[in-house]
Order: sequence, then structure tokens, then C-alpha cells
Amino acid sequence: MSSSATPSVLFVCVHNAGRSQMAAAFLTHLGADRVQVRSAGSAPASAVNPAVVEAMREAGIDISAEIPKVLTTEAVQASDVVITMGCGDACPYFPGKRYLDWQLEDPAGQGVTAVRPIRDEIERRIRGLLAELGIEAAA
Repeated sequence: MSSSATPSVLFVCVHNAGRSQMAAAFLTHLGADRVQVRSAGSAPASAVNPAVVEAMREAGIDISAEIPKVLTTEAVQASDVVITMGCGDACPYFPGKRYLDWQLEDPAGQGVTAVRPIRDEIERRIRGLLAELGIEAAA
């Protein structure tokens, strides 16, 4: 972990328009101010997937103002945990970082009905990550 008491997590997927946005939103929401959260994409889209925005709205989290961000070496270096979601070899590797690869279906091009199970699986994994980090999920 970093020298600060607050762990930092980076979520990475190709377009930073679906899975990584949902994961970052859940960790921000459930981790409150006890986790630093970043998300990025190796080839960011121009906007977050509207079906993802709607699915997250149904879960009580508004990500409509989020914008996909490009993955930078600095973001990886500043993170304690890097969670990839289908970005392949595009993620830089730095010794001493904890890397996890979450195999999740890509919500790109899918409607909200198909996004809901992906959203729910991401929430389940975020709750597990919080437990691993010793942080109680916010209500």
C-alpha cells in the first residue's frame, strides 16, 4: 500500500465507458472517503455508455457527468491496486503494485437489460474488495 492510510485503486478497461466506470462509481459510493478511486481506458470512448448510466441510476448512483479518461503511467504509479477488465497488454506493469484481472462481459453495444447483471457482479466484487482492504462498505 501507499504511504498514506488511504488505499488507492485504479480500474482499467479499453473504453472506460462501462465496466471501469461502474466499478469506480461503486467503490466511490461504498468506500466513501476511505479509498482513492481512479478509472481509465487504454482507448477511451467519447462518452460513458448510456445503458451503463441508466443501470447505475437504477442502483441509486449517478454517473451521467463522468467522462472516459485515458490510461496514464502516472495513474498506475499512483495506485496501490490496479484492476483490469479486458484491457489486455495495454496496461503498464510496475513491480510492487497489486494487479487483479476481472473477467466481465463487455456492456458495449448492449441495452440496460444486459448491463444489469454485469452491474450486479461488479457491485459484488467491489464489496469483496472492500472487505479485503479492511474497509466496511457504506450503507
